[in-house]
Parts: sequence; C-alpha cells; structure tokens
Amino acid sequence: MLQEESDLSLIIAQIVQKLKGSNLYSQLERQAWASLQRPEIKLESLKEDIKEFFKISGWEKKLQNAVYSELSVFPLPSHPAAPPEHLKEPLVYMRKAQGSWEKRILKSLNSMCTELSIPLARKRPVGEQKELLNKWNEMGTDEPDLSLFRPVYAPKDFLEVLINLRNPNYENGDSLSFRTHLGLIQVPLKVKDIPELKECFVELGLNIGQLGIDDSTQVPPELFENEHVRIGQKEQDSAAAQQYIRQGSPTALRAELWALILNISSQPEDVLYYEQLKTNVIQHDLLVDSLIYKDVKLTASNDDYYFVFEDYLYQVLLCFSRDTSVLSHFAFNSASPPKSYIRGKLGLEEYAVFYPPNGVIPFHGFSMYVAPLCFLYHEPSKLYQIFREMYVRFFFRLHSISSHPSGIVSLCLLFETLLQTYLPQLFYHLREIGAQPLRISFKWMVRAFSGYLATDQLLLLWDRILGYNSLEILAVLAAAVFAFRAVNLMEVTSLAAAEAVLADLSTLKVMPLLQIFLFATVT
Repeated sequence: MLQEESDLSLIIAQIVQKLKGSNLYSQLERQAWASLQRPEIKLESLKEDIKEFFKISGWEKKLQNAVYSELSVFPLPSHPAAPPEHLKEPLVYMRKAQGSWEKRILKSLNSMCTELSIPLARKRPVGEQKELLNKWNEMGTDEPDLSLFRPVYAPKDFLEVLINLRNPNYENGDSLSFRTHLGLIQVPLKVKDIPELKECFVELGLNIGQLGIDDSTQVPPELFENEHVRIGQKEQDSAAAQQYIRQGSPTALRAELWALILNISSQPEDVLYYEQLKTNVIQHDLLVDSLIYKDVKLTASNDDYYFVFEDYLYQVLLCFSRDTSVLSHFAFNSASPPKSYIRGKLGLEEYAVFYPPNGVIPFHGFSMYVAPLCFLYHEPSKLYQIFREMYVRFFFRLHSISSHPSGIVSLCLLFETLLQTYLPQLFYHLREIGAQPLRISFKWMVRAFSGYLATDQLLLLWDRILGYNSLEILAVLAAAVFAFRAVNLMEVTSLAAAEAVLADLSTLKVMPLLQIFLFATVT
C-alpha cells in the first residue's frame, strides 16, 4: 500500500514538473492573476474561488485533458531502485539487441555517406535557400536524382533481426512451454490469448454498435449511427473521447476527436514552432532529407490514395527530422538517438550532437505513418503536431526492439500464437511449405497497415488504436486476415502463392473481420 502511494506521488510530481514547462501552465497562471479582479473572488476563500472560476471557464477541463494525455504516455511503473535504462527497456538482452541493430543502421548510413561523398549536414547557400522557400508548397514537382541513395533498411531486414532474437537465460534444450511455439519469434514474452483479448476489446463485441458495421447502407441510421454522432458532437473530455472512439469515430468528427485525445490544440505558439522548424529545413540540408525524398517517391507517390499529398509529406517529415522535442520520448523508448561528432573530435562528448536532430533515422515505408493523417488535417502545423504525437505514443514501438506489449516483438509473437493456437491446421500447412505467416504479415504490422487497407478502413482501425491506447489490435487484425483467407491459403504450395492470395487487402472490411475473429472463434 505504501509502495503504491509512493509510486503515485512520484507520478504526480513528474507530471506537475512536466506541465510547469508547458504553455498551458503559463496560460493558467495568467488566468489566475486576471481572475483576482473579479468581484466573486474573495480573499478569505481565494483557493476555492479560483478553482471554481477555472471550472466554470473551462480551464479545469483543459488541465484534466493535459494530465490525461501525460498519463497515456507515462512509462509503466518500475521499482524505485531500478536504473534509468530499465525505463527504456527492463530486459538486458533486448537492450543489447537494440544497441546492435542501431550500430548496423549507423554503419549503413555512414557507408552511404562515404560512398557518395556527401556530408551528414551542410548549410545551404543563400540562392538554394530562396529556391526551396519558393517551392515549399510544391516540392513534389522537384525531381532530384536519388538513384544512388538507398533506404537505410527495409522491414524485411528488421524481421531477420527479430527472428534471431534469443533470451540467453534459456538453453536450447529447455523443455519450456514457449519451446512448443513453432513460429519465427523465439522469445518468452507473455501475450494475450483470445479470452483475454475479448476482455480487453470488450467494446468490439457482437452486441455493441460499431462504426464500420452499423453505419452500412443496410442498417437504418436511427438504430445506432445518429445517436453515436450526437454524443460525439458534445465530447470535450480526452478520457471520454478515448472511450467513445472505441466504437469508431464518425468521419466528420474524427479530426476533432483525435486532436482531443492527443491533447493537440493549434495555439499561435504551435504555429510559430512549426515555422521555426521550417526555417531550419530551409537553412540546412541533411543527408536524411534525401532518404525522406526517396521514401516518399518509392511509397506514397505510387499509392492511389496518397500520391496527392506528396507535398504535405515532404513538409511534415523534413520538419520532423529537425524537431529536438521528439528526443524526450527516448526516455521510455528502448532505442537511443544516434550521435554525430564534429570532424576530428570523435569520442569527445562536448563536440557531439544528435543526428538527425530528432534522433529518428527514417526507413523504407516511414512516410506511410503520415500519409493517412493528410485526409484529416489540411493545415500543415496541425497535421505536423498530430503526426508527432502519434509517433511518440505509438509508431516508434513498431521499429524498435523491446518487450513492451505494444512493441513489434510482442505483436509478432501475439500474431503467431493466435494463428498456431486457433488456426493450427493453417499454421502448420504454411510452415511446412516454407511460407511462415509472419514473413507475409510483418510488413502490415510495421506500417500499422498503412498502404495496405483502403483509407476509410485504415482510419477505423486507427480509431481503435487511439481508443485502446494499444497497438495489439494490429496483430489481431493480421491473424483475422489469415483466418478470412484460410480456405485459399490451405491450397497454396509456396510462399509466393501465399503472398499472392494476400497481396490485395484493399477490399477488406476491418471491423467485421475483427469481430468474427475475436467473438466468433471457438476457444
């Protein structure tokens, strides 16, 4: 009991400390001073009167939303004596694997740098700055020669690293339950089974209304949709909005509800911050800029849904690479930001800088995290803020090695366990013909299905990611897709044939698949 109280006090102190450095704190302070002029504020009951004023004026709700937002990203509680690296990742072998993977990425980046004789960063000449500023809103028309650049890594490279991941505390001869797992991921992590998933995703139940099912043309809107929209229009509370969105968000309200859950409100200072990042892009050219250009050209530009947003993608991703506020998420990310040293000062920490400034090296497909958001937000600074918050809450977990339940390792293990347990015939068949299911589904999960599902279905899926503050639903959907195509997959005789059966997911309806797999599967 005392330990719980101590943990709670520590969490409160940390959140208060963080909020003190926020814009909201200074706004609350100004409002408190201004309220002293009001006749209803009495000196003898000053504290209670100001609290009441905050409640009536709506500032209390803004404070509650800010606190809730901080709690949503707060690391899981750990032992008070645990060292800081345990906040990043409690398992030593996971930390070592992540460290080795980072060295490989940096080696790839440095070798490209050397081969092409291109510096990691340079100041743009004045003429080049003016040219970039003039074409800022039409960067998609630019056709730089990127033939010599290559993505630092692709999802399949990352999968090979995860396949070779092992816990050194277990010998190969140990007859442990996880040794009966016949998938590619061979680490003993606890993942949920279907009864536990049903309990977790209870709002997806067959008897509960869902957008994505109950708003179809066959269902009269007065049965569910009209009432759901009416409730959503009144929502002003982050926690309530998160609960509400578990049943899906009405299209017209989605942008507003996501911003509420992520506690994003476009204040003048946010727009100014975005403009400062833009100035940094204009002034300095980074090697990662070419990687971003290359990735957008290889992915979003060739996508039927997203090619029209090419300019937005460049703007958001180039600014993101310069944003040092992103570095704060490394406190609870198993990854560490890469460092670069001034020439001739290698190893001297006082001459070290994080590179890129946000600490995130983009990989093949990275731009697809931004692309779907362009359907919801058309104002660049708002779009940028939403993406940044989505990244530091969710997406970073899809390309770093950790034991977190929403980390990519756990998602892979959950996917394989669900298939092996509930579709054993299919799992063994695919395994026997050399078509391990994870080799097909991994790319879906790493991209959070962006670029694979139709956009309306993808946004319904991301509603649930935000609603449950978890990425586990990605693994469940991946398993549900295999279950849906099981009859066809049982007839294939090679990996190529299995990939062909699952090549096009654009016609799939997400919510019926999830409901049937979770609530109609025999357990």
